[in-house]
Amino acid sequence: MRLQWDLFCRVVDNYGDIGVSWRLARDLAARGQTVRLWLDDACALAWMAPDGAPQGIEVLAWDDADHAAAVGDIVIETFGCELPPAFVARMAARPMAPQWINLEYLSAEPYVERSHGLASPQFSGPGAGLAKRFFYPGFTPRTGGLLREPELLQRQQRFDAPSWLAAQGIAPQPGERLVSLFAYPNPALPALLQSLADTPTLLLVCPGAAQTQIAGLALPPTLRWRALPYLSQPEFDHLLWACDLNFVRGEDSFVRAQWAAKPFVWQIYPQQDGAHGQKLEAFMDLWLADATAELAAASRSLWRAWNALTVWPACLPPAEAAQRHAQRWRSHLAAQADLSAQLLRFIGVSG
Repeated sequence: MRLQWDLFCRVVDNYGDIGVSWRLARDLAARGQTVRLWLDDACALAWMAPDGAPQGIEVLAWDDADHAAAVGDIVIETFGCELPPAFVARMAARPMAPQWINLEYLSAEPYVERSHGLASPQFSGPGAGLAKRFFYPGFTPRTGGLLREPELLQRQQRFDAPSWLAAQGIAPQPGERLVSLFAYPNPALPALLQSLADTPTLLLVCPGAAQTQIAGLALPPTLRWRALPYLSQPEFDHLLWACDLNFVRGEDSFVRAQWAAKPFVWQIYPQQDGAHGQKLEAFMDLWLADATAELAAASRSLWRAWNALTVWPACLPPAEAAQRHAQRWRSHLAAQADLSAQLLRFIGVSG
């Protein structure tokens, strides 16, 4: 069943919100849905999706939603972005009310399972009489799952890392470890560089604060680095697949690192009230539940240090054990229905 979706996203910062929204829009369109993506800033799509919008997606300016002549069958506000009041009034006036969904932030905290699917009736304002439902992504069967294109794992199996690296002009030396770095500003970067110097390493650094920071540092002799340009979403996947260890940040790249089934380290978005520490611990509890004691201890130490929650650890987690664990974790996630499939079922559409 082809339905019209209105997907709203405010680009706050760091591109994670638009990254998630674009992946969702693209995945829904690939499954036969029609999506209008309303953005207050579409600039990042120039490099995130350089080929433009595929069939089934229309990218529109947020402010134009005030004058939209029609409202879709499904309306999604991402991350509590608060829909334009005039658009909400049109939702309430629609002969058959649209399904209104708030796509929430990703978290492994226990409240996610309790809150997933709950409704919030609107008793006042332009949406009076409507009900908003909360859809929580997550890592367990009692959540909405994670974004994953149906063919993603098959694409990775066919991926030729040496050819991709050569096409990017990246030439690792024999025996050199490849590490990707996508990070917020981080005072622990010098300590990380010293830890990575335990073996010859080529560090591939994504645009942003990390490139600026590393350019001013003296590197150990066993460590080289290269500044990468902005990569499209498919090419960012290729980067993760090609590397031996990935440092990622925020939400979108965090999820893609898990699908890559490579050892990774997550830098969670820091919050002034310190709530990010609790969120980080909740995910580590889930992710490391079946890990060996050695791997779990080393991973917790590194992740806490990279997120400024403790002092820097003496060494990195054992590479082979971390690789095996990454593959097991992906298999666990892949056994669950992906987010788009669950979202379609959530609104009553099969397939």
